[in-house]
Parts: sequence; structure tokens; C-alpha cells
Amino acid sequence: MSLLRHQRPLQNVSSSPNPSRFPQNYQPTTNFCTSTNVIILLTLLIIFGVLLPWIQVPEGLLMFNSNPNSKWRDYTLSDAAAVVAKNNTLIVCAVSEAYLPFLNNWLISIARQKQHEKVLVIAEDYVTLSKVNERWPGHAVLVPPILEAAAAHRFGSQGFFNFTARRPRHLLNILELGYNVMYNDVDMVWLADPFPYLQGEHDVYFMDDMAFVKPLNHSHSLPPPGKKGRPYICSCMIYMRPTSGAKLVMKKWIEELQAEPWSKAKKANDQPGFNWALMKTAGQVDLYLLPQAAFPTGGLYFRNKTWVKETKGMHVIIHNNYIVGFEKKIKRFRDYGLWLVDDHASESPLGTL
Repeated sequence: MSLLRHQRPLQNVSSSPNPSRFPQNYQPTTNFCTSTNVIILLTLLIIFGVLLPWIQVPEGLLMFNSNPNSKWRDYTLSDAAAVVAKNNTLIVCAVSEAYLPFLNNWLISIARQKQHEKVLVIAEDYVTLSKVNERWPGHAVLVPPILEAAAAHRFGSQGFFNFTARRPRHLLNILELGYNVMYNDVDMVWLADPFPYLQGEHDVYFMDDMAFVKPLNHSHSLPPPGKKGRPYICSCMIYMRPTSGAKLVMKKWIEELQAEPWSKAKKANDQPGFNWALMKTAGQVDLYLLPQAAFPTGGLYFRNKTWVKETKGMHVIIHNNYIVGFEKKIKRFRDYGLWLVDDHASESPLGTL
């Protein structure tokens, strides 16, 4: 506080009725910037300049530390890809807070195959961004606009559509940056390394979502249309190279989703749009259907014990689909010994969430 606030008002000596009360040599102390005070001030600034970087300031006392996400708000997809990519390749998932347990389960299975350092989590809310980057710095990025926070969206709901419809845009952006990209839903578990199965130099690789058994030597071409006039390919496991063909499929997928948005009458999801995109670009794009024995749909793996026994040792990625409900998925994973977070959380780069 300035010393000037405590000085009494100075009177005009010549006009004062009692001038003798002021000594002739009286000088009021009105100047703070004396040489002694300046030296003291400079000394304090030097001391604070040396010590401040070593002082642990409690989070929240400083404005720029009041938000734990502040350091990651300006972290872009381009920044994250450059940090995370290995061999010019990214493994990508999109996750909201409700699915963090599934993210951790999926990560454990990938860490067992020594491929987890390639994983980039596209966080769909600030909680996910914060939790992942707090434990695994740089491996999560948030791509605006941010969806309204919500619990796990049920398949077929508008929230589910809004969430999954962002997928082709994320993937196209990564392809435009020049990276190979593998997309997985986090209700998957890796039993082996999938990269040896990505043979050749095709544009887009994907897995069939049909549950009927195919021969082990089945064709790797896009299957013919089904009853609805389109194939039935899963949009939950995709691998792409940054080619013009792969980008064309993503652009077409975006167009299909815009042409048929979610409505109460027609509760759309993202997968039909992906299948239409594949079918409409098949003549221009090099497509590759992955082997069913290695990449089975949940409708086959969890429902056909005979097939599972006959193909034992061939399974690579298991998808926990053909079942609706957060808790039901967890129970089924547990029943098949695939819910790894119960006993193996330490194997995840995120630890126990």
C-alpha cells in the first residue's frame, strides 16, 4: 500500500495561522523511490526470479493452472499425430467418458502385442482428454466441435449416431496428414498382432459383419449386396493407407451420412453409410476383405462354439458386437475371459481408472 495514503495534507506555510509548528528545514516524506528503497526492490525481484521456478504452486492458484485441460486445449490433431505415430502409422479410437473402461480393456490387449505406442485416442469430451493425457501425456486429442456430455449412448439412438458419424471426418483428416491409420471400436480385444494380415498395398481393409461361416480361403473382394441392396461390412475395424482411393471412400461416407441423418422414423447409424460408400466407390478403389477366421464378428465368435473350436489359434481381433448394452458387453467379455481390466490393469498405459 502506498505510503502517500498515510501522509497528512500539507498546509501552505505562508498562510497558516500558526506557521511555527513546521520547522524551517522540514521536508515531507512523499517520495517512495529513494535509492535505498530501489535497492531493496531490486533485491527482492532478483530473489523471486531465482526461487520462483523452484516453488511448487498449488494447482488452481494461478489462472493458467485453474483448468487441468488448459495445456491440451490447443493440442491439435496434427500435433498429436506427429507425436504418436510410429512408422507413419496410427491406431485410432474415438472415446467418450462412459467408455473409458472399454478403452482400458482394449489398450491392455494392444499393449500385449507391443503396438500401444501407436495409439491415439480421439477424446469426445474434456474429461476423457484430461484423464488420458494425465496418465499418458500426448496420447489423447480433442477435435471440435464437442458433443454434449452424456452417458453411454444406446445403439440406434440419436446420441449414438452423432457420436459415430464423426468417425469418417476424423479418419479423413488423418489421411490428409499423410498417415496410415487403423480404426478400432474399443469394444474389441486383440488376441494377436493384426499388422501381418494387412498384406499388399490396398487402399482400404475391413472385416465382414455377417455371422454365417465362410470357407477359410474365401475371397478378399467386397462381398455382393445383401437384401438391403448393400454389403454388410463392419465399420468398427478399418485400416487405410493415405491414398486418393482411401480418401475418396471417407468423403463418400461423409456424404452418405449427410444424405441420411438420424430421425425418429429412421434410426440410422454410421455403418450403412460406410457400406454404401464402399459399394459406390468399389470400381475406383482397391478394397480388401480381411480373413473371417482372424477377424470374426461377435455374432460368429460368441455364438458358434463349433466354429471357434475349429478355428482355434487363428483369431486376431474379437469384436463384442451383436449385443446391445454397456453392462451386457462387459458380462460377455467376462464370461469369455476377455475383460482384462479386472486383473491386468497394470498392463495398460493408463493403469487403473
